[in-house]
Amino acid sequence: METTIAAPKKTSAPETDFLPLEGTDYVEFYVGNAKQAAHYYKTAFGFQSLAYAGPETGQKDRVSYAIRQNKLTFVLTTPLRPDNPIADHIYNHGDGVKYLALKVQDATSAWNETTKRGGKSYMEPTTTKDADGEVVMSGIHTYGETVHLFIERKNYNGVFMPGFRKWESTYNPPDACLQYVDHCVGNVGWNQMNPRVKFYEDVMGFRNILSFDDKDISTEYSALMSKVMSNGNGFVKFPINEPAEGKKKSQV
Repeated sequence: METTIAAPKKTSAPETDFLPLEGTDYVEFYVGNAKQAAHYYKTAFGFQSLAYAGPETGQKDRVSYAIRQNKLTFVLTTPLRPDNPIADHIYNHGDGVKYLALKVQDATSAWNETTKRGGKSYMEPTTTKDADGEVVMSGIHTYGETVHLFIERKNYNGVFMPGFRKWESTYNPPDACLQYVDHCVGNVGWNQMNPRVKFYEDVMGFRNILSFDDKDISTEYSALMSKVMSNGNGFVKFPINEPAEGKKKSQV
């Protein structure tokens, strides 16, 4: 076995976490049929209806259903017309994650700290409001077409976000005891794991806490390598996987 656990770095003074994260705020999927996908996650995994956004709430190009179970929130979004970046994403990738939204106390500081360290801006700090308060959002690009959003909601008391309304449903199956997002895996291409690890170290202040080589994660026919990145308090973990040589195509 070649599993490696990173030892804590010895420092003369405590390091300052320039990007204090409070966990995963939500994960947003672009899907072909958001209502059907929401029904699936409710039925199979015990999620509950939370909020809805669409033409009725002023969102003209898409519909979104937010579902929740304990601290785990998914947003399922479908385009309303084919000439739409969301439709392009689904055409190119199938149903999949677009946004990994991270909860912060200060979305402006999160954007400033990451972009000055080399992060490519996706969204400058933007405030949205409704009768229940305001949410500040910002964001940076990460691997592929995936985006990290920074969500500041300390001044918001609504059901989910401005632009959403409460989703009332008579179908609410019992939960499946899912608690929160433990980790989100990013699968990258050949020789892209280490550059992406460096991105998380340099731009977001993460550290590599665990590494696996192709001897650890393999079958007779396929293999991969992985490095697990964690933020300072350990609330957010992103394993980064890349393919390794095998008799057949890697599962990555």
